[in-house]
Amino acid sequence: MPRRTATMLASTLILIALLCVGVLIPVPYSEMSPGPTVNTLGDARGEPVLHITGRKTYPTSGNLNMTTVRVTGADYDMNIVEAVYGWLAHDSVIVPHDTLYPDGKTEEESTQENAEEFSQSQESAKVAALEELKIPVTSRVVVSTVVKDSPAQGKLHAGDVIKAVDGTAVKQPEDVAKLVTEHKPGEDVVFTIIPAKAAAAAEKAGKEPRGTREITLTTRKAPSEDRAIVGIQAGTDHTFPFEIDIKLADVGGPSAGLMFSLGIIDKLTPGQLTGGKFIAGTGTIDDSGKVGPIGGINMKLVGARDAGARYFLTPDDNCASAAADTPSGLTLVRVKTLDDAKKSLEKIRAGDPAGLPSCSTG
Repeated sequence: MPRRTATMLASTLILIALLCVGVLIPVPYSEMSPGPTVNTLGDARGEPVLHITGRKTYPTSGNLNMTTVRVTGADYDMNIVEAVYGWLAHDSVIVPHDTLYPDGKTEEESTQENAEEFSQSQESAKVAALEELKIPVTSRVVVSTVVKDSPAQGKLHAGDVIKAVDGTAVKQPEDVAKLVTEHKPGEDVVFTIIPAKAAAAAEKAGKEPRGTREITLTTRKAPSEDRAIVGIQAGTDHTFPFEIDIKLADVGGPSAGLMFSLGIIDKLTPGQLTGGKFIAGTGTIDDSGKVGPIGGINMKLVGARDAGARYFLTPDDNCASAAADTPSGLTLVRVKTLDDAKKSLEKIRAGDPAGLPSCSTG
């Protein structure tokens, strides 16, 4: 066999061997890549993403697309070859596994957490949209969760409405922890509540829940801090004046909040918020309409551009990262609040892109 041929054959065999070894060696990394985008004004799997009943709605046009990121699962073992390929690819990002799944979080735990965050983002999106439209929403502080083997177990239940703690009226979930921690561990604290069943029955009947009860709990020392706890997490429950149903399967996390709020506003107001334009975006939202940052912004930009978006509503805290690597043909629009987003859509409808708040790398 000629020397040149033998050398090429040997090199090929070594390369194949290295590839085989690379496939077998796991590395502690995960991959993020652009996920699908969904028009909140349209349908998903044959059903409207936003379905509103009990209130007049108006025709919409164009796109208000929420964006997603695909990630490898918590139990997936990436190999060296996949990691190198991902590092070289422009439309994916390789990150340490612990970045996506900290503290050894399993895929089941991550899925559950994402589902809870998605559910909460839907509630906040509804509240923010209706508050922006000056449509009243009834809110009340409730027991969100009860910790197992805590002083509250068996005495307080998820869904109980918390009216007061030690006779002091409760208006925000944070009020509960503040009032409890005014005690020392071992002291009694009195909760004035409306039981969950009574509250649910009143809500179904369209009435204000009544019939309070007083529950006395003995506080306990927090596991890692010298403060009093009773073992509950307080949250907010909202009663809406009409039904807003958000249907979207296989999506998790809180980052669609802004786009859901805009979609709800568009359906509840005459005229068309987008002016027929293709607009995508992302961002968490709280009840007051404040837009918060999200993860995977660069992957979402690629997904939006590939779907056909021309404008991308970008949370203020993500602007620098987004501006550093913006896909061609996509205009970034900086937003801090839901009201910011509405005003920017007005400029887009009016054909005034120069007046839009932009993102910069600085």
